[in-house]
Amino acid sequence: MSLTDVKEKMDALVAELNQHTYNYYVLAMPTIADYEFDKKLAELAQLELENPDLADPNSPTGKVGGDITKNFVTVKHRWPMLSLGNTYSEQDLRDFDDRVRKSLGDDFQYVCELKFDGLSISLTYEDSKLVRAVTRGDGSKGDDVTTNVKTINNIPHRLKSESIPPLFEIRGEIFMHRAAFERLNKEREELLEVPYA
Repeated sequence: MSLTDVKEKMDALVAELNQHTYNYYVLAMPTIADYEFDKKLAELAQLELENPDLADPNSPTGKVGGDITKNFVTVKHRWPMLSLGNTYSEQDLRDFDDRVRKSLGDDFQYVCELKFDGLSISLTYEDSKLVRAVTRGDGSKGDDVTTNVKTINNIPHRLKSESIPPLFEIRGEIFMHRAAFERLNKEREELLEVPYA
């Protein structure tokens, strides 16, 4: 492929991925499966690695999360909310293991958990009381969605333990099981509303 072709491919991927990111984070209407997005992002990252002089400064490979929506108050994170890397290949896992072993030696264990993809959230408790729930946003600032999060039954408004520090922050994912998501979409369709992707 010529450099012109490579640049055109990279520009097309940047435009497409930025649009998908906008649809997902700002409009809350994803238009591509996470797996497909990740494949395209990995392809762009590889092209940028091989052709750093052609990389676009607006490339989504250098961003975490999305733009802040305008419907909520913007809050600065106490510490940046970073995104975890992902992989779909055995070689990537082996490379990760090599990096861990070089850093830590052999005295460690892995803990594996199912990966649930949802809305990244930071919950802040002060004196055991939930005072703030903030989305990842762009990684340094996010939307204050405390009122909305307090409607989720599984998130405690008050922690019940004597050993919790006065200021306590928890980070994780808010997600919906597929059956609940399908029920929600059915209700939206019955109301003649656009279903979520």
